[in-house]
Amino acid sequence: MTPTSTVVWLCARYELLLAVRSRWLQTFAVVFASLTLAVAGSGYVLSGGHGVQDFARTAVSLVQIVLLLVPLSALVFGGLALTSEPGAAELLYSQPVGRGALLAGRVLGVWLALAAAELIGFGIAGLMVQSQTGLSGLGRYGALIAMALGLTAVFLSVAALLASANTGRRTRVLAAALVVWFVAVVLFDVALLGAASFLRSGSASRLLIWATLLNPVDAGRTAALLAIEGTAAFGAASLALLRFTGGMAMAAAYLMASLTAWTIVPLLLAMRRVTRADL
Repeated sequence: MTPTSTVVWLCARYELLLAVRSRWLQTFAVVFASLTLAVAGSGYVLSGGHGVQDFARTAVSLVQIVLLLVPLSALVFGGLALTSEPGAAELLYSQPVGRGALLAGRVLGVWLALAAAELIGFGIAGLMVQSQTGLSGLGRYGALIAMALGLTAVFLSVAALLASANTGRRTRVLAAALVVWFVAVVLFDVALLGAASFLRSGSASRLLIWATLLNPVDAGRTAALLAIEGTAAFGAASLALLRFTGGMAMAAAYLMASLTAWTIVPLLLAMRRVTRADL
């Protein structure tokens, strides 16, 4: 391993150990596992039936829970974990190693901790589904898990940027994290639909498609549902998206590019800010 990768890994291990001991993370793991288990076990109750759904139907049922909880947990827990107290920040970033590598390692450690908590929840629910319905639709369930881990990385990068801009101010970081979550998950779609209602059909469709590509929550939702349900995910809206992007492969490429950019750009900005900060 190169010196930089060694520093990143050591910081990741240290941050992972701290995160595992955190009651915030333990609470999130319990809540997430309980909700995934409840959704998987509820089966066809809402449609008047009974029994456990297969992996594909369970994945569809879990999408909205993932979109609500994963960004919130990544922003809040990541913001709190990555915001060091003033004295601790001075000690940490005064070490004879690159500040960017230190921050990257810390983000990686928190991501590993949150990913482990999410995988526990998905794993428990998956074991119950497999015992009742077999392995049908397992690949689609895996697509949902991949989307959850991707969104965790996205919003951890955003949390790192918030923390780098407010060193030692956890209350401010927490408030900013909640505002970002509300805008990305709730307000963005409401405002978008309101704006689209004033446009002609074609212009409104283009606006909604571009917004889907620009908002990581919408990009994650769209990618997961396309992977789970294919072109039937949104009906006519799916066909419009595929026509706009040039097919399923290009749609997937655009969506992955959006999520990748949202992961890399905020983290690079956070690393730059930490490197130039006077701590």
